[in-house]
Amino acid sequence: MAWFGGVNVAIFFSMNKPCEADLYGPVKAYLMGQGYDVKGEVGAADIVGRRGDDVVVVELKLGFSLALFHQGIKRLEVTDDVYVVVPAGGKNKMVLSNVKLARRLGLGVLTVRLRDGFVEALADPGPYAARKLKKTKKVLLRAFDSLEGDPNKGGSTRHGIITGYRQDALKCARFLAVHGASKGAKVAEWTEVQNARRIMADNHYKWFTRVERGVYRLTAAGNVGLADWGDV
Repeated sequence: MAWFGGVNVAIFFSMNKPCEADLYGPVKAYLMGQGYDVKGEVGAADIVGRRGDDVVVVELKLGFSLALFHQGIKRLEVTDDVYVVVPAGGKNKMVLSNVKLARRLGLGVLTVRLRDGFVEALADPGPYAARKLKKTKKVLLRAFDSLEGDPNKGGSTRHGIITGYRQDALKCARFLAVHGASKGAKVAEWTEVQNARRIMADNHYKWFTRVERGVYRLTAAGNVGLADWGDV
């Protein structure tokens, strides 16, 4: 039986489906351990902690949701120290994305491991300063520069998203459709696709087949692809 700051955490865990009340005991104990006097259901807030003039407000939910973030933002009208709390789960991409969103909003994030009441702070409240990643920007600009024209028209076409790689593959396919089996160097020269040989060798779309060393021709799937993507 686990005790935190004089609070018996076990009594807050239901034996069946978890509920928001299961989060209350561990969070109260966590805040009491930091010197807060803690009370539940104060006004519209799930939990309020007071330590002298310092006030912390906590909102409990069984999972991240837009409503949870709305509540957290509303509580920022009272204090800068606002936490949202959810049960602990795997730190997958969805959780990390929600933590990043919380940071952008100035909210803290706590998780509660229901089996033993362990509370972990994934983020603390405070102003968010976005960290620019040069590598991410470089990848974005490379994708921008590789596109000819604006084929995606705001993000969608009847085919899906067009990439610069697919545009280059289509150029190679069109050349082979007209000239038949050709050397990769010739395809690269005439289409001005520098990595034409690599595109045909990798054969990502199953449009090409190697006839002999360095020579490629169009497959039946390539002909279908040209018909499918002829408007690109």
